[in-house]
Amino acid sequence: MPHRIDRDLFRWRVRAFARLMSAVLVLALVVAVPSALVAAYQGYPQVALMDTLALAWILAIWRFDRWSHTTRVVNFLAMMFFVAVGSIVSVGAVGLCYLLAIPVIAVILLGQRAAYVTIGAGALAMIVLGLAGYSQLTMGDLARDSAVGALLFALNYACVGTLGTLTAGSVLKGLSRSLNTAGAVSASLEQERTALRRVNQEWQLTSAALAGLHDMVLIVQAVHGKTSHQPIIFANAAFERHSGYRFDEIIGRSLHTLHGPETSTETVAALSDAMARYEPASAQLVNYTKAGEPRWVEVDIVPFASEGGPITHWVAVGRDITEKRQSAESIRKLAFYDVLTELPNRRLLMERLGALTDKAQRGEGIGAVLYLDLDNFKSVNDARGHATGDALLKHVAGILRDTVHRRDTVARLGGDEFVVLAEHLGDDAAAATAAAVALAERVGTALRRPIDIDGQVYQSSGSVGISLPTRPEQTAQDLLREADTAMYHAKAAGRNSAALFETTMLAAAENTLMLERDLGNALDNDEFALHLQLQVSPDGQPIGAESLLRWRRADGVLVPPDVFIPIAEKTGLIVPLGTWVLRQACLSWLRLSRAGHALPLSVNVSPRQFQQADFVDVVRSILAETGVPATQLIFELTEGLLVENMDATVARMHVLAELGIRFSIDDFGTGYSSLAYLQKMPLYELKIDKGFMRDMPHDVNGTALVKSILAMAGQLGLRVVAEGIETREQAQFLASHGKPCMQGFLFCRPMPLGELISQLEAALPSHHQNISNTVTVSR
Repeated sequence: MPHRIDRDLFRWRVRAFARLMSAVLVLALVVAVPSALVAAYQGYPQVALMDTLALAWILAIWRFDRWSHTTRVVNFLAMMFFVAVGSIVSVGAVGLCYLLAIPVIAVILLGQRAAYVTIGAGALAMIVLGLAGYSQLTMGDLARDSAVGALLFALNYACVGTLGTLTAGSVLKGLSRSLNTAGAVSASLEQERTALRRVNQEWQLTSAALAGLHDMVLIVQAVHGKTSHQPIIFANAAFERHSGYRFDEIIGRSLHTLHGPETSTETVAALSDAMARYEPASAQLVNYTKAGEPRWVEVDIVPFASEGGPITHWVAVGRDITEKRQSAESIRKLAFYDVLTELPNRRLLMERLGALTDKAQRGEGIGAVLYLDLDNFKSVNDARGHATGDALLKHVAGILRDTVHRRDTVARLGGDEFVVLAEHLGDDAAAATAAAVALAERVGTALRRPIDIDGQVYQSSGSVGISLPTRPEQTAQDLLREADTAMYHAKAAGRNSAALFETTMLAAAENTLMLERDLGNALDNDEFALHLQLQVSPDGQPIGAESLLRWRRADGVLVPPDVFIPIAEKTGLIVPLGTWVLRQACLSWLRLSRAGHALPLSVNVSPRQFQQADFVDVVRSILAETGVPATQLIFELTEGLLVENMDATVARMHVLAELGIRFSIDDFGTGYSSLAYLQKMPLYELKIDKGFMRDMPHDVNGTALVKSILAMAGQLGLRVVAEGIETREQAQFLASHGKPCMQGFLFCRPMPLGELISQLEAALPSHHQNISNTVTVSR
């Protein structure tokens, strides 16, 4: 700072000297020139010469302004010293005026040191001039060359000069201090101005940045007290865009202005508590636009305080996450809810089912699982299309939701399977079981109500399985599996009913599962065998044989056909199994033919096998492979297949009939017997179910039905085979009423091919004996 002040003082002296020179030049021209002329005219040539030299010297100082300030001032002082000495010598006391002005000018323009030098020079000059006798200064009676006079003049001059120098110096020092103070103030002001300019620039930059942000920014004035109104004092452009509020509409209002019905009160309370503690806070909540539209916002609120001071403001930064939340909700729905019915799916069901079993194990109440499968839904789907099927599923979902308690869960596992998770039906097993059964009855009743879909009325029903978490070791998977098992028992019991799970069901289900597993390996392990059972004419002669499948497991256990055939149907194994049977039947016929017993063979064809798209090609391939005449095969079909897909079935039967295959309706009379479909099909024979034969001829109803079937077949020209003939009385009755062909234990039990051939060879002499003599091929 001192160096800066010295520079300022120096510049001030330079400016002062410049103004002085201008004034001196004007005065010199105005005064010196006339003075020189007057002096010359009055006979003072030395004065005229002195004025002329002084004027020339002033002009030179003024002209050479490139000289340094010190050089010019020293020259100016020298010029004045020259004029002062000349005036003392020539005219006397006038020179003292010039001599006294020199130290004052010197102290102002150069400093006190230079002023004291000029005082010393002036006093010395007065003493020298006085002692030499050149001075025109006189003091009383003292001579001009008097040493005492010269000394007195010099002392007085020095005293007055010093006084003037000190005075001017004091003034100059005061000026310097003033300049110093002014400089300090100026520097401080400059620093503050610079700082203020920087703050303004930063504020402008911050404002521009806030205005350009996509995030919403609000600044709120901090007011002490949890319930105090804390006004908004700033909002950026992003907030205006997102909220619809103009700047002037939101200023002065509270953050609560943005809340609405869907805003979580818990979240707002948590934010308020954090602000009351002057702590930062973050949250996701629903804010409302000016138009009343709810928007999800992720907000961060941080306190602001001046350095070392109390918190004065809150800065709230918000981001609109509505689309993000909607996407997350969509993903959650896809993960946990069924798309068609919007019911919870298996994943969410298992989570809630796990919670239900945990509660039961903690003694917090017993719930129940109701596993529902719609009856005959496939028929609606196939007949009316998937759109109608989907509409029916939606109706069922709505019915279930309306029937159960609000706290309960209704889930869709897929297809036409639904699960009801009933919460807290009771504190003990008996009460919970009774409540679960009652709920199942209400569900069944609700499902049986007619449903209108696009003007068509549909009747629905369901089979329900019930299980409860009454055992400590039960898991969610166990509970669901048990309900599923109970549901299948309800279906097996006639459908449109409910079944409560029992442990014996699980044992049966596990046995079925084991059979399914073993059945899948049985074909590869060569565990199947084809047995043949003879069919005889009314007079007891062999006219054909039925191919019957037998399964003896690897452990030696013989599994009955009525046990493993339904499992094969359900699992789809019936298709490769049926192909194997057809091929084995053809190979058996070839052996019979070579042995001289080329009997036609009946082969049971499963509905699922018959409906395979490549069934006709498979038949052609096996016939071509084995060389068996198609006329030697009789395909036995059930009535259920004929009714379910009549047109497609009849068309395929005609294609196979063109190959030479003959057809028989198996278990005739137990299904949907109708003359209409009998007339459309290329049928060869009807097989009367053994159930009608069991009590004949003593069962009046059964006997009448058999007579009717025999009469109808006679009218249609169809051969009839009566199954299950076990007594002579049955055989004799049939021989006297229509004379159908017969099949049963009375004539021959099912046996391997080799044994049958041996029996046929052994019985050849007896083939022509009459049935009335009860001669049979094998007993």
